[in-house]
Amino acid sequence: MAFVISEACIACGACAPECPVSCISQGEVKFDIDSEVCISCGNCANICPVGAPAEA
Repeated sequence: MAFVISEACIACGACAPECPVSCISQGEVKFDIDSEVCISCGNCANICPVGAPAEA
């Protein structure tokens, strides 16, 4: 199950470099995860200071 980034995202960018498959990108307001590429490793959730990423 892929991760998604909630509205709690503060767009700090900490998650993007932690993704081993580079599926996280900056959106208009927050970062977004490409669910087709996400491997559900949880690296983004582990590094996020506000807990925005969660399994969908």
